[in-house]
Amino acid sequence: MTTSRSPLPLLGGLAPDAFMKRYWHKRPLLIRQAIPGFSAPLSREALFALAAQDDVESRLITHARKRWQLDHGPFDIDALPPLTRKQWTLLVQGVNLHAPAVDALMQRFRFIPDARLDDVMISYASDGGGVGPHLDSYDVFLLQAHGKRRWRIGAQRDTTWLDDVPLRILKNFEAEEEWVLEPGDMLYLPPGYAHDGVAEGECMTYSIGFRAPLEQEMLQNFLYYLAENAADLPFARHFAGRYADPKQPAVKHPAALPDAMIDTLISQLERVRWGQKEVEDFLGRWLSEPKSHVFFDPPEKPLSTSRFVHEVSTRGVTLSAKTQLLYRRNRYFVNGEPLEVPISARSTLRILADQRELDAAECADFEQKDQEIVEILYDWYASGWLLLGPDAKGVRKLRAVRKKAG
Repeated sequence: MTTSRSPLPLLGGLAPDAFMKRYWHKRPLLIRQAIPGFSAPLSREALFALAAQDDVESRLITHARKRWQLDHGPFDIDALPPLTRKQWTLLVQGVNLHAPAVDALMQRFRFIPDARLDDVMISYASDGGGVGPHLDSYDVFLLQAHGKRRWRIGAQRDTTWLDDVPLRILKNFEAEEEWVLEPGDMLYLPPGYAHDGVAEGECMTYSIGFRAPLEQEMLQNFLYYLAENAADLPFARHFAGRYADPKQPAVKHPAALPDAMIDTLISQLERVRWGQKEVEDFLGRWLSEPKSHVFFDPPEKPLSTSRFVHEVSTRGVTLSAKTQLLYRRNRYFVNGEPLEVPISARSTLRILADQRELDAAECADFEQKDQEIVEILYDWYASGWLLLGPDAKGVRKLRAVRKKAG
């Protein structure tokens, strides 16, 4: 069994504990053959087909005659440049949500909290293609999947950007180290570390990226949360009345804001209090909320509850790649919604959240043991949040990856 102290080839022989302590958020790490013999699980044609979908975010970047151009998808295959043309790049975001084998790859990075793990972006580039030297505001693992890409990196101090280009490209990039990555090689970069990757021939690079929200974004969303849920929060009792000003005198300047109204609101706002429970509730909802372009696919002909129980007890279940299930102590959050979980179901849901699957043995006798867990899982199944397994598409590959990693 793999633990946080077990060496991983994925991390160059480092244990996750050691990697997080020495490199995470601190300094780059080049890992040769992080995945020995790695072969891109998604073909070029399959990637192009994803870029044509409305529910997939994609971008096309071209560089010709010293001019950069950025276009947003979806892209029909006829809209993409010919394969023989140099210096163009197709970026396809969130591929893990649509390709089980890519999702299985992303699961290998779950020694980092799910609340931070974002998605897998695939960059396809023709010879000479790239997006220019730039900085990312988040941690990233750059896994070479096909062909070769030359990476130059540096601890950039000058963050002046090129003018009049649609991308944030560093004007005075200074490289300190340089490597050519081949399939299976991987480069980890902390936030703010400048890098420039250029394809040497046709290539594909998988970027495993992490969520790093702006502090202002977190604050704004927390304030929205307070406003939307104010009626149910403890301080609501202080706001049960209506503004009144029985001592308001006659005024000479009617357009001036009255002092009494300002003082009253200040006094009321000072009574707005929140604690750990409210912060946990907000983060659980916000961080598990699917992105706006994510849509679930419910089964066309859902099984009956009794048939579902039978199938689950013999096949197990797995969370959809699009489902985010988080927990904090005994509180659970799924796809942006808080979940009231009975005590009897908590241990099962915690296993499901951490493993993202339950095997048949873990699902045996559900109906006899706990009808409430059956109701929860069946509701998720009917909504497309949960899939039957282990022959649910991609689960066998995920287990193979885990076995190899362990």
